[in-house]
Amino acid sequence: MHKVVLIGAGRIGHIHARNAARHPRLELAGVIDAVAGAATALADEVGSTVTTLDAALADASIRGVIIASSTATHLEYSQRAAAAGKLVFCEKPIDQDLERARSAAASLTGARLLLGFNRRFDPNFRALKAKLDGGTIGHIESLQITSNDPAPPPPAYVAVSGGLFKDMAIHDFDMARWLLGEEPTTVYAVGSCLVDPAIGQLGDVDTARTVLKTAGGRLCVISNTRRSGYGYDQRIEAYASGGMVRADNVLESTTQVWSQAGIASDPLQNFFLDRYAEAYRAEMAHFADMLDGAPAAIGYADGLAALALAEAATTSAKTGAIVHL
Repeated sequence: MHKVVLIGAGRIGHIHARNAARHPRLELAGVIDAVAGAATALADEVGSTVTTLDAALADASIRGVIIASSTATHLEYSQRAAAAGKLVFCEKPIDQDLERARSAAASLTGARLLLGFNRRFDPNFRALKAKLDGGTIGHIESLQITSNDPAPPPPAYVAVSGGLFKDMAIHDFDMARWLLGEEPTTVYAVGSCLVDPAIGQLGDVDTARTVLKTAGGRLCVISNTRRSGYGYDQRIEAYASGGMVRADNVLESTTQVWSQAGIASDPLQNFFLDRYAEAYRAEMAHFADMLDGAPAAIGYADGLAALALAEAATTSAKTGAIVHL
């Protein structure tokens, strides 16, 4: 059993706490949150205790730290945990500012750190990746990534999110790097505010299209909107020299009704915590593997690369220019 602590008793913290508490090789030895009541409630739910970050970092029996607190704390807490010799599992992004994140290279390069790009652990996307790597349809040429939320978040969330490209599309930038097999070298993005005027008033967009191109000419088109109107829309199509491989949406069930009116199926899963529940469990299992000695599947360098793409897309959408990385 590996003792770990969790920082952050919010929505994503609840998911990670439950997954850690249920994992046979992990012991959730403490919950940390600035709001004492939130920490106590979550600790009581998962059979843990409330602690502090200073106490956890000073405890030699604690081997891992799970960081699920606000984005503004990710970089500092990762650095502090790494300096204390702990393995780190940090939610994305590593920071909202690329230069600040790069400044942590001395402390985080080489650290045992897993960055929480959970979609790499989704079984559907992993199967798509395996098909590409296995050469089932030849060599990849282009990608179409669709990632649409069912409804926009409240303006209060948008105001501190870092914007659509750093908050939402950053997952898709990581997926593009993972699947293309080459680093994107140019970024072109356009965005509009078509869903909620309040988002535009905050200087952000809620609808965007981004085109990535690698040095080898491979292309990726990423489609994002804060409101689909029909559920959590998560699809990837990979086009290759010998065909196409596709990972489609996940429905609430596979039940269909066939009648003279046509074929009706259940709706799409409507929330990211439902759609990626299995991915979050697999992600925590990978953290347990790291505590057993396995290398991190997604590390600090991956976090920097995805953040660089997000900043480039933000700049491109504001200026209308292609950004060269």
